[in-house]
Amino acid sequence: MSAAPVLALSLLRRTIRFGVLLLAPLALAACVATEPPPPQRVTRYIDPTYMAMYGPKLDEEHPLPATDISEVDPRFLRREVNYRGSEEPGTIVVDTNARYLYLVRENGRAIRYGIGVGKEGLAWSGRARVGRKAEWPRWTPTASMIKRDPERNAQWASGMEGGLENPLGARALYLYDDGRDTMYRIHGTTEPWSIGQSVSSGCIRMFNQDVIDLYNRVPVGSPVVVMNGPRRTEPADEMRISSAE
Repeated sequence: MSAAPVLALSLLRRTIRFGVLLLAPLALAACVATEPPPPQRVTRYIDPTYMAMYGPKLDEEHPLPATDISEVDPRFLRREVNYRGSEEPGTIVVDTNARYLYLVRENGRAIRYGIGVGKEGLAWSGRARVGRKAEWPRWTPTASMIKRDPERNAQWASGMEGGLENPLGARALYLYDDGRDTMYRIHGTTEPWSIGQSVSSGCIRMFNQDVIDLYNRVPVGSPVVVMNGPRRTEPADEMRISSAE
């Protein structure tokens, strides 16, 4: 065989061998699925004012840890807003539809708190007054709550002392109508994730730091309006409120 065919055959063999080497990784990739990179977790920026607002309260009878608000919709965090209602300053207005509680202030303003609303909270509306207040209140489940979840609630039929595990949280405001207990309460919660939600039980629940703030601002006898109606605030000109004045 002449030199030219031998050289051509050698070049052909090298080309085939080089092509196989190039195609091998592609064939391997087709058989072995590569894992996509893990999604990057987006860290929400939290205003330091809110971090302090919902920080720990170590001087409480039961030292209260900070509330994790990293996953909370910011609109349910405490703030001062414009208010269009006709209620007098010092009135508590509960809007169960919007999941807000307002404390009416002077000059068309109000402090707005996020709330969670339980079945008991949706069962009553009207006017009342704060008949009494309690720090770290005792909790007694209702007969319907015991029937609905006996494994969880029956053991507390005679009552649970106040504390970090108590469903009423750090404070409770008991609403009365003409001196009669309506069985309607505004209280803290051990489930901060439920703020802004409709929940299975309870009346009106607030972040513990928020119910402490409200407790410090309103005296016994303060009027309360529980309503289902249109929003009474303007979105503009909002300010954060950090503590009772």
